[in-house]
Amino acid sequence: MFTLAEVASLNDIQPTYRILKPWWDVFMDYLAVVMLMVAIFAGTMQLTKDQVVCLPVLPSPVNSKVNTPPGNADLTTNIPKTEATDQDLDRWTTSDISFVTSAVTPDIPLSATYPHTDSTLPNQETKKEKKDPTGRKTNLDFQQYVFINQMCYHLALPWYSKYFPYLALIHTIILMVSSNFWFKYPKTCSKVEHFVSILGKCFESPWTTKALSETACEDSEENKQRITGAQTLPKHVSTSSDEGSPSASTPMINKTGFKFSAEKPVIEVPSMTILDKKDGEQAKALFEKVRKFRAHVEDSDLIYKLYVVQTVVKTAKFIFILCYTANFVNAISFEHVCKPKVEHLTGYEVFECTHNMAYMLKKLLISYISIICVYGFICLYTLFWLFRIPLKEYSFEKVREESSFSDIPDVKNDFAFLLHMVDQYDQLYSKRFGVFLSEVSENKLREISLNHEWTFEKLRQHVSRNAQDKQELHLFMLSGVPDAVFDLTDLDVLKLELIPEAKIPAKISQMTNLQELHLCHCPAKVEQTAFSFLRDHLRCLHVKFTDVAEIPAWVYLLKNLRELYLIGNLNSENNKMIGLESLRELRHLKILHVKSNLTKVPSNITDVAPHLTKLVIHNDGTKLLVLNSLKKMMNVAELELQNCELERIPHAIFSLSNLQELDLKSNNIRTIEEIISFQHLKRLTCLKLWHNKIVTIPPSITHVKNLESLYFSNNKLESLPVAVFSLQKLRCLDVSYNNISMIPIEIGLLQNLQHLHITGNKVDILPKQLFKCVKLRTLNLGQNCISSLPDKIGQLSQLTQLELKGNCLDRLPAQLGQCRLLKKNGLVVEDHLFDTLPLEVKEALNQDINVPFANGI
Repeated sequence: MFTLAEVASLNDIQPTYRILKPWWDVFMDYLAVVMLMVAIFAGTMQLTKDQVVCLPVLPSPVNSKVNTPPGNADLTTNIPKTEATDQDLDRWTTSDISFVTSAVTPDIPLSATYPHTDSTLPNQETKKEKKDPTGRKTNLDFQQYVFINQMCYHLALPWYSKYFPYLALIHTIILMVSSNFWFKYPKTCSKVEHFVSILGKCFESPWTTKALSETACEDSEENKQRITGAQTLPKHVSTSSDEGSPSASTPMINKTGFKFSAEKPVIEVPSMTILDKKDGEQAKALFEKVRKFRAHVEDSDLIYKLYVVQTVVKTAKFIFILCYTANFVNAISFEHVCKPKVEHLTGYEVFECTHNMAYMLKKLLISYISIICVYGFICLYTLFWLFRIPLKEYSFEKVREESSFSDIPDVKNDFAFLLHMVDQYDQLYSKRFGVFLSEVSENKLREISLNHEWTFEKLRQHVSRNAQDKQELHLFMLSGVPDAVFDLTDLDVLKLELIPEAKIPAKISQMTNLQELHLCHCPAKVEQTAFSFLRDHLRCLHVKFTDVAEIPAWVYLLKNLRELYLIGNLNSENNKMIGLESLRELRHLKILHVKSNLTKVPSNITDVAPHLTKLVIHNDGTKLLVLNSLKKMMNVAELELQNCELERIPHAIFSLSNLQELDLKSNNIRTIEEIISFQHLKRLTCLKLWHNKIVTIPPSITHVKNLESLYFSNNKLESLPVAVFSLQKLRCLDVSYNNISMIPIEIGLLQNLQHLHITGNKVDILPKQLFKCVKLRTLNLGQNCISSLPDKIGQLSQLTQLELKGNCLDRLPAQLGQCRLLKKNGLVVEDHLFDTLPLEVKEALNQDINVPFANGI
């Protein structure tokens, strides 16, 4: 046997799931428990008390006289022909004989049935003194009665009378399982469990209380301002009710003490709105959980469909039970006629039986049908509710109207259905849950948590000085810009990196020293007042982006900006240029640095042509094909085209009459025959053709007479033409990392040469004419094949840096001591070579004398 508690457990669910149980589900659960009790009670009664009592149907006197001669009243013709003894009569007492009401003749005494007993018993007179029993004798023993009772129980009773308790139990269990199947089904129970868990945390989160409290505070302030604008109020007005006194419908939030003054509104922040760091982190985690759960649940409507199916199953079950049960109510009766066909065992053919549980079963059945009817009507109401409104769509319109979070999105599918179910329990749940669907709410939370974490003292500790000796603050991967940043009024450089929700408020106007701003993957938004400040004060702006759309629109309106650095993708997938916004508002822009993957020089750059002095284009290896726009950059003094896969010097460059420095680093240039055209660029003083594939320097380079710096490092040069040494103004020559094996003696003609770099070549001999360049300050000769250093090295009195490491030297000349400006930190040699110097020379080199000089590179 099983107990009621064991069966009722089928209807049990986790307590946390109760918020998903509308009133009709709860009511049906209670009805199911009542039906379960009815079924178990009926089953218990049937197992313990149910029985059938049967008596044989004896022929009536009228029928027995049909074959009897007239006038004969003897009734023994219908009795089995067995002789009864005195002991038999003594054994049959009235308690052992059952009476059949329809076949008994009460006027006939029992002795009349056995006339032969008058002369056989010796104590006849004694028995006559006793009262004769009434009724008709059946002549069956006890075991025969038991046999007949059992036979007729199975043959005479309707099957429903015997199996009603078990059917009721089975039906009830099926209804219980159907009611809670969506809580148990593996593909839905995980979603339901996750939803209930998140919902409970959102409901109890301190951030929910804070957000709704601030909303109520804002609404109260708006209402107050609207009222004070329409009429004159007392100096202090309470918001507890319209009449100024508390009411039963007043929200609890009014108890926190919001007071407003007619002259100056004052908001008393409730203590509940204080959010500590732990609560803030939990709330941020909840936002992320809600976002992922929404993405996971909104894709399907399995929960909704399963709930509809189980409701339809319960309704169909109700109709089925009602249809077949109603037909059997009248079949349950107290009396039954039984014909077991066991005449050869008992001598009787027909029996009349009584069922002792008939009345009880009939009442229980009627009660069961009544409960089932109520249950069915609730199922029908549930179906009506399921199809009356679209439950796969849920709108937070009411929440948006009542709160300041107007961006709470509507949801659909299973997410919407779950929220509809929660509304049947308590609409406050969905209202508080909506706070975690709002981006505005999330941004507010991030702002509060950020300001708690990044205080003024902590930010001050992160301020450092950069290479330009300016105070710099670098913020990386934060949820926003802390408010305390704008209290650092002496900050010169502000770097914001990977801060997608960065906002620059009006407080930035306090930072009067701020002149340089870095936005690295940070599409910052600025307030109007902040923009006015940046427009007038900002001088240098660095913007790093993935897509050109990430560049804030206000960048193109900074009229006092001097330097603009753009780093990011400016090409689309089909290799068509993505145009920048117009740059014509940048009226004072002097330097434009673009690091991207351009295939042509942006035409918008011509907007700043009249005042642009330096243009830098760093490509990522994409070939720069179109450079016609360069012709309009007439005032450009410095031009860098690095890593642009150029194979020749672009002709558009020769039109830049004001060009002073040209850098074509890391291209694919093999020949520079066009260098003769540089003679028209009278102001060109610096030419950088390093990191290319140049094999020879054409003699026509001699026509570029104003060159002061020439860089040919990391090429494939094998010799230096004499024409190079005719450039009398040359102060810096860099031919490092080539294949040069000899330094021409004409190098002595470069009397103004101050810096010579020949590192990483194959030079083995240093010509004496080299030491006629008495203005040399830097001489890098490392990684060559030099075997000796001439004594004339002492003539280079202004030498401050000498690199000899990686050669074949075995000693250093003592004349190094004559290079009075050369110190040990400027001498790059192996330690064992340094030890070959005389002691006094080493002491002179070790002296720490600070002599200012400029390397001129």
